[in-house]
Amino acid sequence: MARSGFVESRHHGSLVVLAADGGLRERFGDVESPVFPRSANKPLQAIGMLWAGLRLADPADLAVVCASHSGEDFHLARVAALLRTAGLTEAALRCPPELPVGAAAAADVLRAGGGPSRLQMNCSGKHAGMLLTCRAAGWPVEEYWHPEHPLQERIRAAVEEYAGEPAAAVGVDGCGAPVLALSLTAVARAFLRLVHGLAGSVERTVADAMRAYPELVAGTGRADTRLMRAVPGLLAKVGAEGVLAVAVPGVGAIAVKIDDGAQRATVPPVVAALRRLGVGTGTDAEGLDPVALAELGEPPVLGGGQPVGTLRALCWPS
Repeated sequence: MARSGFVESRHHGSLVVLAADGGLRERFGDVESPVFPRSANKPLQAIGMLWAGLRLADPADLAVVCASHSGEDFHLARVAALLRTAGLTEAALRCPPELPVGAAAAADVLRAGGGPSRLQMNCSGKHAGMLLTCRAAGWPVEEYWHPEHPLQERIRAAVEEYAGEPAAAVGVDGCGAPVLALSLTAVARAFLRLVHGLAGSVERTVADAMRAYPELVAGTGRADTRLMRAVPGLLAKVGAEGVLAVAVPGVGAIAVKIDDGAQRATVPPVVAALRRLGVGTGTDAEGLDPVALAELGEPPVLGGGQPVGTLRALCWPS
């Protein structure tokens, strides 16, 4: 990151780029050792829920099941409505009470005299989906977040199937549900399978729902929402601690992990990798938003409220 012509900060990490056929295109750092993809696993977890019998009439509901939402009113209303369809309330959620991750939404809650709640926690959509899946499959909702629960066993099977490798470790995610460790290559491979799935397949159903409702997947102004709006057909999902995975059908897939966990450092190298794959470099990219893509690729650094520098990826020579 440069401020006023002076290099102020550096972030290091690993990144893998796969071609449309799944072959390795480029790699930087260690892309084979396992990492916790954190919420970048959510689309794969949703596949496990669909495998187990989750049925949602509205694709927007599936998008919020895959979400790390900002806690805006439209997020909370949809998650609450999902719970009501199963005769459940917020009390059934076992994600921890939190304020919304979105700064504006959090400020609104505090201004109104509110505080942390389970519904506002950014993973509440995933947890609601898990509860509805248990109801659909006839499994107990008690302890649905435990790794040995049949729900989590089915989810693990789906994650490993689409990643193409066994989970190297099982941890506890920030929301309390299990998180499975995978290599960056496996994460990119899984996202490529999502966007290349046949119409009507579970993987394509998940990808289509997320791409149709990117604001539900993240929120206003969030990175994955903006990426999916900027590039037609692109699927994106962030994960905590500096993870981001994207895929574009017929183009390829990218996964990145920033060593120090800085989320701000994930998007510029992904945009640089998308350009290496040809996204935004031709004249036939119908629907592409080149201005938005450029802003994501080199976000401004502000001083006194004005741009005084940029955050730039140095994976490849300029």
